[in-house]
This record gives sequence, structure tokens and C-alpha cells, in this order.
Amino acid sequence: MPAKRHSSLPAKALQHVSLKDALPIAMQLHQNGHMDAAQQMYERILRLTPRQANAVHFLGVLHHQMGRSDQAVKHIRRSIELDPKVPDWHNNLGNVLLESKRLAEAADAYEQAAEMSPGNATILNNLGALRRAQERFDEAEVAYTKALALDATRPEAHNNLGNLLRLQGRTQESLQHFCEALILNPKQHHARKMLGIAYYTLRRFDEAAKVYREWLAEEPDNPVPKHYLAACTGQDVPERADDAYVANTFDEFADSFDANLEMLTYRAPQHVADVVKRLGGTPAKQWRVLDAGCGTGLCGPLIAPYAQRLVGIDLSGQMLAKAQPRQVYDELIKAELTAFLQSQHQAHDLIVSADTLCYFGKLEAVSQAARRALAPGGWLIFTVESLDGGDAAEQYHLNPHGRYSHRKDHVEHVLGQAGFAHIGAEAIHLRNEGGVPVPGWLFTAQHP
Repeated sequence: MPAKRHSSLPAKALQHVSLKDALPIAMQLHQNGHMDAAQQMYERILRLTPRQANAVHFLGVLHHQMGRSDQAVKHIRRSIELDPKVPDWHNNLGNVLLESKRLAEAADAYEQAAEMSPGNATILNNLGALRRAQERFDEAEVAYTKALALDATRPEAHNNLGNLLRLQGRTQESLQHFCEALILNPKQHHARKMLGIAYYTLRRFDEAAKVYREWLAEEPDNPVPKHYLAACTGQDVPERADDAYVANTFDEFADSFDANLEMLTYRAPQHVADVVKRLGGTPAKQWRVLDAGCGTGLCGPLIAPYAQRLVGIDLSGQMLAKAQPRQVYDELIKAELTAFLQSQHQAHDLIVSADTLCYFGKLEAVSQAARRALAPGGWLIFTVESLDGGDAAEQYHLNPHGRYSHRKDHVEHVLGQAGFAHIGAEAIHLRNEGGVPVPGWLFTAQHP
């Protein structure tokens, strides 16, 4: 997507461009990121020639890039009505609809594009992404495989297929595609991260550490390889994930977050909501609620009926941007959780946290801050991943996927030390990874 820059070109200069030259100039402005000037030029063309299909189409693309998806769909559909034989336009329509989660309509657009241009690897790669979002995983694999058969030099298709295979537990097969993606684009951070995780999963620990050491040598200030190297080696393990690591990871993940978790049959928000229902009974907007680590807002609609005021907090600005359209939060705040809680003396009656404290190893500070933020009688509800087996003295463990797991008795001890009462723990499954359920604990604790 071009940068959203404003044109520095004088408006009068644009007005004197001939109609013949206007479309190439508009497209050049668009390509160079002068979005306002490009929009003005497209609109000028369309005032004079309303059936100029290219201007209609690229104005739609521009609207999408500026976050105006409804306008984008309207214009791109109109361009296709004017000239239905351009496969890339059907593909672009599919892209906008997919990002807007209008999956059935996106499928129609991509299928039309693929029928018109069966040898187009870009369209097939996008069709694969759509099938994955629809949870039609076999069809997604077929589409990605066809895309790579047409053009094996596409790192994004290798990366997409690698992700799909890994999430199905086919780690050895995914390894090849992450390697290919990295060879084709050595700077692709996601492929590097996933290659290291794949090696570790296959118990090829030295190779996993080598991936992260080489990455860290090239980018010594990057928190991501530093975090994963600690996870691989067990050396220099931080007490909690670095703020920059969390923000970087989830900013990158925001666009695909909900679709990925649907594929993993993610259950943490529903588990949390079930406890809220149990404690709250009939919803009556009775509590001041904090969604701690709200992400894209998956918990929000489930707990909003109990909230007289609902606040979401997260370190990732991109995740908060995805939560905003749900329109259930009274306020969304970008902040570090512990520091924010420490500033909220008795400001909340309920704090919920789904899959956030798995980025904390030591839980003492955040537990104490949560108790401070709760009014007397208020409840804390949160999930962690379960640490079983291994060294019984190990209270928490940083896993190769970058998240911490915790022992139940240790978490109970920490909550008790923080001054909580009525501490409860329920064994749950948080999600599936590689076809295997991820065990966790659902904790409840009350400020006495």
C-alpha cells in the first residue's frame, strides 16, 4: 500500500492538465503516495467522463488504501460493470472484501478472477488466503500449491503455505516452505521466526538457535530474535516479554489475528465470558470493566452486557485499531499493562484478561497492580498456559513459540501473596496448535 501522503502540488497546476494526460498523471500521483492529489484528479476525470472505467477502478483502490472500504467496494464494482473482462479488477475486489471479512462475496470475486486468468499466481495465492479464512483448509492448500507450481519464486506463497501446514501439525513439510521464503527474501521477519520455531518443534535445537543468532547479529536492537533465542536456549530468559517485542509481534499480526485464531479454534474469550456470566448472572451493565490486553476485541462483545463502562488496553496500536470498529468499548488505550493498573486505584469492578499474561513470566507485579486497580469485592479473571512436567521447581517457562506457561500452584501462591481471596482455577483448552489442544488454566480471584 502506498504511503498516505498529501500532495504538495498546487491545485491550480492540476486543474490545467488536459483530459488526455489526466489519467496517467493521476496514476503516477497515486503510485507515489500523493493520495489527496490523485483522488482530486480521478474525480475530475469522472466529472467529465463518468464511464472512464480505469479512473473508477483506481479511485476505488485509493479509497481502500485510505480505509474507506465501503466506498472502495462501490467503485470497484462499478468499474467491473463498465469493463467486466479485467481479472485483476475482480482480484482487487476480492482483496477489499476479504479484508472486510465479507468472505462469501470475496469468494465470488476471486473465483471469477481465477476463471478468467487460471495461470495467475497472485490470484491463486489470494484465493488460498480466502479459503483459509473460510476454514476450507484442503482447498487453501490446493490454491497455494497451484500458485507455487506457476511461480515458485513467490516468498509470500511459500510463507502462506508454510503457515497453513504448521498449523495442521505438518511441521516437517512447513520447514521447506519457510526455508524457500527466506532464501527468496532474506529480510522477511515472519519466515525467519517461523523457521526457527519449526526447527525447535522438530527438536533441531541448534539449528533453531542458529536462525535467531544470525538474525540478531544483523539486527542487534530487534527484540524479536532476542526473545526467541532466549526461548530456544533457556539462556537470559526475561521475567516478561519486552514491550517492543509484544508491540512488534501484534502490530504485524493484527490483520490476520482473528482468522488465525478461528483456525486454531481459539476458546479463551469464551471461557472468560462463561465465568463473567456465572458471577454476574443477568446482564445489567452493573460493572466498570477493564479488558486487559484486549487485542482486536474478541472479549468485548461477550462482556459488554455486564459493563456500565468498558475500557480496553493493549500495547499494540494496530490491534486496538481492529478493536475500534466493534463499537463496544467506551475507551481504548495503548499502554503497558502493569504501569496502567498501578495508576487505576479501585477504578474497576472487573478485570478480564484472555491470553495476555502468557507474555509475563513473573506475575507478582501485575497481580499486585491488578488488586490495586480493583474496587473491594471486584473480580480478576484471566487465563495462562499450563506448565506440566519438567523441573518441579520451575515456576514458569518460556516456550519456543514465545509465550510463557505457568504452574497452577505457583499462580495461586502469587495471587494469595498479592492479597486476593476466593482464588479458583479451572483446567481448560485454550486453542489447538498442530492439531493438539493447548492446556491452560482459567483463574478467578476476588479483591476482599
